[in-house]
Amino acid sequence: MTRNQLDLFQADEQPELFPEDAAPIVYRADPDRIRLRLARILAEARASERMPWDSERLRLYRRLVPQMSMWLPEEEAAQLTFEFEQELERLKAA
Repeated sequence: MTRNQLDLFQADEQPELFPEDAAPIVYRADPDRIRLRLARILAEARASERMPWDSERLRLYRRLVPQMSMWLPEEEAAQLTFEFEQELERLKAA
C-alpha cells in the first residue's frame, strides 16, 4: 500500500495568494455611522445623573470617542470630543 505524503523538503510550488501588483485595501469609515455612534454615547451620558458605565466601559469610551472622531471633519471632531469630556466631568462631580 502506497501513501501519498507531502515532501516537506520540496520547494514551495504553491502560487502566491496575493499578486504583487494588487492595490492595498483601504478602509474608509462612514462618517454618518461615526456620528450616530458618538451621538448615542453622548445621549447616554447626558441622560444620566451619575456615571452610567463601569470602569471598563468608561476606559473604552475614553479611547474610542477621540479615535472615532478622527474620521470626522476637524472642527466637528473637536466639538464632539469636548462635549464628551464635559459630560464626563459633570458625571464625576455627581
